[in-house]
Amino acid sequence: MNIVETVAPALPRRSRFRVLRRTNLMLGALIIVALVCVAIVSLFWTPVPPAKMQIIHKLLPPFGFGLLGTDQLGHDVLSMLMAGCWNSLSISVSAVAIGGTLGTIIGVTVAAQRGLLEALVMRACDVIFALPPILSAMILGAFLGTGRETAIIAIAVFMVPVFARGALASALQAWSRDYVLAARAIGNTQLAITVRHVLPNIMGSIIVQATIQLGLAILTEAGLAYLGLSVPPPAPTWGRMLADAQTYFQAAPWLALLPGLAIALSVLGFNLLGDGLRDLLDPREATR
Repeated sequence: MNIVETVAPALPRRSRFRVLRRTNLMLGALIIVALVCVAIVSLFWTPVPPAKMQIIHKLLPPFGFGLLGTDQLGHDVLSMLMAGCWNSLSISVSAVAIGGTLGTIIGVTVAAQRGLLEALVMRACDVIFALPPILSAMILGAFLGTGRETAIIAIAVFMVPVFARGALASALQAWSRDYVLAARAIGNTQLAITVRHVLPNIMGSIIVQATIQLGLAILTEAGLAYLGLSVPPPAPTWGRMLADAQTYFQAAPWLALLPGLAIALSVLGFNLLGDGLRDLLDPREATR
C-alpha cells in the first residue's frame, strides 16, 4: 500500500513533464518557422527598401512612420529587421553547417582510431577554444577583409571543436555497443562500421547540438556585426542596428530594443527547439 501511494503521485508529474517537453518543441519550432518565413519574404518584399534613406522622417517612433518607426537616417526599422533576419540566419546556418560537418567527421574519425590522434585533436580543440570567435574574426579580417565570408569562417572555426568533442563522446559510446562489436567480429572495416552503424546512431545528438549551437551562432554573429566584422553596410544586420542605436538610446529607445528582442527571440527559439528535439530523439529522456 505504501508503494502504491508513493508511485501514484509520480505519474501525473511525469505526464506534466512530457507536456512541457512537447510545448518547448512546438513553441521553439513555431518561433523558428516564423523567423525563416520572415527571412525568405525579405528577399522578395519589404515595406520599404532597407537601404532607402528618408531624412525627413528620421527618428520617428513606431506607428509614427511605418509600423516600427525609423532610425537616425530615416530607414524603415521593420524593413531593416526583416532584412537583418535573413543575414543573421544565413550566416549562422552556414557557419554551423560547415563547423558541424567538419567537427562530426573529425569526432567519428578520432573515435575509430583513438590513441595519439585523439590526444592531438583534443589539444587542438583546446587551442581553438582559447580563441573566441570575435578574436578569430579580427585576425581573419586583417587578412581577408570584413564581410559575410569572414563571419562565417570565424564562427565555423569555433564550432568545429564543439561538434568534434560531442561527436567523439557519442561515437565512443556507440563503439562499445554490442552491434558494433558484432560488426567488428564479422570483419567489417572501421570505415564501414562508422558509416553504417556509428553515424546513424549518433545523428540524433548531432542534430540536437546543431540546433542549440545555432542560437549561439546568432549571438556571435550579432557581436561580430556590432564590431563591424560581419556584413558591410548598407546591408542591415541586427548587431549593427544595435551599434548604431546606442547613441540615440535616450531619444529613440526602440532602435535598440527591437533588434535586441529579435536576437533574444531567435536564441530562445533555437534553445527551445533543441531542448524539445533532445527529449524527442533521446529514448532515455522519453522514459523520465
